[in-house]
Order: sequence, then structure tokens, then C-alpha cells
Amino acid sequence: MTAMIQPVILCGGAGTRLWPASRGERAKQFLPLAGPDSLFRQTLARTPAGQHFLPPVILCGAAHVALVREQLDGREARLLVEPVARNTAGAIALAAAGADAGDLLLVMPSDHLIADVPAFHAAIARASLLAQQGWLVTFGIAPDRPETGYGYIASGAPLDGEGFAVDRFVEKPPLDAAEQMLATGGFSWNAGIFLFRADAMRDALLTHCRPIFDAAVEALAAGMHDGDALYADEIAFARAPSDSIDYAVMEKHDRVAVVPVAMGWSDLGSWQAVHALAPDRDGKGNVADGDAFFHDSSGNLVRADGKRVSVVGMEDVAVIVDGDDILVLPLARAQDVREAAKARDRSPVSGN
Repeated sequence: MTAMIQPVILCGGAGTRLWPASRGERAKQFLPLAGPDSLFRQTLARTPAGQHFLPPVILCGAAHVALVREQLDGREARLLVEPVARNTAGAIALAAAGADAGDLLLVMPSDHLIADVPAFHAAIARASLLAQQGWLVTFGIAPDRPETGYGYIASGAPLDGEGFAVDRFVEKPPLDAAEQMLATGGFSWNAGIFLFRADAMRDALLTHCRPIFDAAVEALAAGMHDGDALYADEIAFARAPSDSIDYAVMEKHDRVAVVPVAMGWSDLGSWQAVHALAPDRDGKGNVADGDAFFHDSSGNLVRADGKRVSVVGMEDVAVIVDGDDILVLPLARAQDVREAAKARDRSPVSGN
């Protein structure tokens, strides 16, 4: 890498797909779901301040400020606090509005898993060359299966051997379309990780969704400082329409590039994904965090939270205990957990 990179970590949201463990102030990104460290701490560790990376900027809601500071473990960082949820376009607009024009901003969700960090760094180096030329770069994950739960990116013309111009974005496809894209080649999963020059993103926001950027500028100007944190003004930021950066900018802009990379990526978007990526399991594919007993059972996931859980004669089931809440569901129906979360929890958290 030839230029210093400014990490921007998106740390909002409550992560209801991993309810009941993830909710409210104890959101998914702050939990140790793939190893001993939380996903947020693992995200921080991927871009250590020093030769290539500046101290990070962290976007979060007010309810998460204390936990962010705790899990920084003394590391230098700047916090931008979102007073209301305005999705990723609003969060990225705040980051771009608060940066110097030539800054290279690496935007990363705080709740993803990347197993091959050297491969990620190599992709960042390639992407930085394109970003310095004014491209808005997205990182495309090399697909290893016809996944229907992710959006896809179609690669177009090659760009100096570093990546490709984006031909189009594809919504989450049905299985037959996903199989066809995998067979055809030239398609990547959309991981929601970006690298761009701050002024390039500002221009794109002004062109395609000016109300979002204008609201971010006003919210920062009227914001309140508290040590390492800048609390954006709620009245100003609430004027921003809520939209994802993909819909607001990336799908409309004419200089969007993709850098494909295979780096052991997962968004850990379900209990099924947590089970699949767990490093420790017994001889029958059972995974346990806490005091669990399995008899004549295989392929199960148990998070006991201080309780003693016994599983008898079950296959491919998740049992998640969190305080007084207990979730039991087939791993194949892991996405249905949102129905339970809606019924049991009624306290949304501010953030992206």
C-alpha cells in the first residue's frame, strides 16, 4: 500500500438475526461468536494503526458508545455517534463529510468474519490504486456455492489488472439464478466493504442523494463533542432519508469498481452460519458454548449461558439460552428467528 488508509467501522444495529444473544446494547458485533474475541475486536485487529492504517473512525449509536470504548481496549479511535438510524448511506455520509478530501476511507461492517487477513490486505492494496483514481471500490467475495442469501456483483471491463468496473448489481437471487451465475463466472458476493477517496464519495452523494449528504454536513456542524466522540445533531440528521449505500449511490454511480477476493469471509448472518464456522465440535458435528450434554444427537448448536442444556435424539437444531429467553429452532430455519425477536423485544437501538 502506498497511501495511508483511514478505517471506518460501521458499528450500529442490533443484529436481530442472532437473537436472543444479540440484541439491544449487546449487539452481535460485541459478542465472541467466532473465537475468543468479539467480532468488533477482530475487525479492529485487521487494520492495526501504524505503517498502513490510521486510527479508526467508528460509527455507532449512543447506546453502544460505552461498549465501543470498553472493547477498544485503550486503542486510539474517533467515534461518530448517530442519533437516529439512517442506514449505511447516512453513516457513510457522516464519515465522508468529516474527512479531508483526499483521505482514503476503508468502510467495514463490524460484525463480519475474515479468516485470511493477508488476502484482505492484498485486496486493499489493489483497491487503493483504483480509489486514488476516483473509483468507488467495493470488495467482491469469490463465491464457493450458489448462495441465495447475498446480493451479487457482476464484473465488467478489467481495470489495470487491479479489479473490474462494475457491470451491475444483482439482488439476492433464486437458487437457479445463483447456480447460473456461479457456472458463468465473473460474479462476486456483495460484502458491503468499500474503499474510496472521501471527495469522490462526497461528489457521488451530492449527485445521487444530496439530502442525505446535506443532512450529514449539518449534523456534524451542529454536533456536540465529548472526549473522543462527536455526537451528530439529531434534528439535522433526522432529515436524511434512510437508505443503503448500495441503493443510494453504488447502483447509480458511473465509476464503481469491484476487487474480487477470496479471504474466508462470512457475515455470520444466522445461527446456521455460526454453527458452520465453529472451530470446535464433537465427533458428530455438535457445537457447544457452555454446559451441554448430547445423546444420540448430531449437527446441533448449543449456547447455554450458564444453564445446563441436554439434547437427546435431535439433529441440526439450535438451542440458544440468554437469561430468561430460550430459542429452539431447526438450523435450516435460522432466518425465521426474526419473528421471535419481533415478538419478544420491543426496544430498537440507534445506529446504521
